[in-house]
Amino acid sequence: MPRNGDDARRRLQQAALELVQEHGYDATTSAEIAARAGLTERTFFRHFSDKREALFEEDPRLRPALTEAMAEAAQGLPPLEIVLQALRSVGPLLEENRAFTAPRQPIIAATPALRERADAKTAALISLLAAGLRQRGVEAKLAALAAQVGMAAFSYAARAWFEDPTETFDVHLTQAFQALNRMSPG
Repeated sequence: MPRNGDDARRRLQQAALELVQEHGYDATTSAEIAARAGLTERTFFRHFSDKREALFEEDPRLRPALTEAMAEAAQGLPPLEIVLQALRSVGPLLEENRAFTAPRQPIIAATPALRERADAKTAALISLLAAGLRQRGVEAKLAALAAQVGMAAFSYAARAWFEDPTETFDVHLTQAFQALNRMSPG
């Protein structure tokens, strides 16, 4: 049994991903995940509240990085540029976790319970971005709009990056925001 909790978490996450790919989400149990990882089911529940969380655990560095990047953005930038800078700051985290996150995408698309969890995680990040903009003095409705549009561009960029990993995530994110600019008048 591993002494390092992070190692156990990674093993459980990898086992969950493998089993769900092999058998489907509904046919995979927490006991099977634990067994595949060489751990007990009790250890599984020490790390995750349910099997969805084994597939969706958020990197603990994500929210602080977004918050810090928004706070440190230069004064006078438009809200969407602040959001872009914040999202750009977490690109390296995404790239570091690509081996786990990319194979998850078709599983999420095919599983309503996982799509629901993905939507909830996205909504929480939108709220975080909007709060960061409000703290910078952006009016609440405009902050919410910029956060929603920015997160939509982020999701678009992530899908493009999963399909075409020959470019960095940052390149795809930049292209998504450039596409937004081309769509807007003036």
